[in-house]
Amino acid sequence: MTINGVVSSPSAGDSFDIPAGALHRIANVGDNDVVFIEVQTGTYFGEDDIERLEDDFGR
Repeated sequence: MTINGVVSSPSAGDSFDIPAGALHRIANVGDNDVVFIEVQTGTYFGEDDIERLEDDFGR
C-alpha cells in the first residue's frame, strides 16, 4: 500500500485511512489473495473524480 509516497506492508486485518485527495495505490506482492474493502463516507459516491496517474492495466 502506498499513500502519498509512503510505502507500507499491511498484514491481515490491517486498515488504512486514505485522506481525500491523497495519491494512493495497492499491490499484492505476496502469494496469498488480498481482499480490499473500500468504505466511503459523505453524500457523493461517484467515480468521475478519479484521476489515474499511473495505470498498469491501461484504463
